[in-house]
Amino acid sequence: MLTSLEPVVARLLDRHLSSARPWFPHTYTPWSEASDYDGPLDGEPWRAGQSAMSAAVQDSFTVSLLTEDNLPSYHFEIATLFGRDGAWGTWVHRWTAEEDRHSHALRSYLHARRALDPVLLEEQRMEHLSHGYDSGNRSVLHGLAYVMVQEMATREAHRNTGKACGDPLGEQLTARIAADENLHMLFYRDLYRAALDLAPDAAVTALADVVCDFRMPGAALPGFQERSLRIAAAGIYNLEIHREHVLLPLLRTLDVWKRTDLTAVGEQARERLGLHLEQLTQNAARFRSLFARMNLDGSASG
Repeated sequence: MLTSLEPVVARLLDRHLSSARPWFPHTYTPWSEASDYDGPLDGEPWRAGQSAMSAAVQDSFTVSLLTEDNLPSYHFEIATLFGRDGAWGTWVHRWTAEEDRHSHALRSYLHARRALDPVLLEEQRMEHLSHGYDSGNRSVLHGLAYVMVQEMATREAHRNTGKACGDPLGEQLTARIAADENLHMLFYRDLYRAALDLAPDAAVTALADVVCDFRMPGAALPGFQERSLRIAAAGIYNLEIHREHVLLPLLRTLDVWKRTDLTAVGEQARERLGLHLEQLTQNAARFRSLFARMNLDGSASG
């Protein structure tokens, strides 16, 4: 599969390099508005009241940053899966270089804005990175399917975090990061479309496996479940967004529903995808009702 797809990787890499534009994390940090912290500079310690962001937005920025911090593990995963030679290797290193900007830009911005507790953030970073990351992907097709869905989901999460943060600079930064994620998603999506043509049954089966058991790479973060509920209740990222803005567009663009070259194995996988989407619709409706009651009760505030 890697050998068969390499010409497609080379073509998509050329397209990506012609589309990607350079940007610089330091230009998104409000240096003139920042102040020294306690420690060697003897500045002012961080206090909770200094953050102008809601609890849900703080949660979302925390999850986004700590997820981006774990890039060394992600690089190891894809370099091991795709290799370090030829067009695959060139893509792996380029992807890593572009992704590496995200944590630097987010951390500088959040520290300058005093949006999050920097000590707690560093403690959580150490804990999260010390455990590493294991995708559990069983094949090249599983790996490709996962990164395709994950890049699309991450794009939506960054973009919506910026819209919810109430800070024009924060929105510009997250939109810039989301633009990177979008280009990465386009690369993987179009590569997966080629994989579907090469091995329709196997590719649809791998896609169904990934979609039906999808977890964001930050799911192992401390307190992720509680944070994800607040993020969902705030409308930043929830099951409805995952279904409507991630899964449905991908499946539609890949023409999964229209394929006529599947055997019984592929048809079974496609049926699993349809059932999963139905279940997501039902679960999203339940959570929407729950969040509405929480807001009415005032229990979701803060």
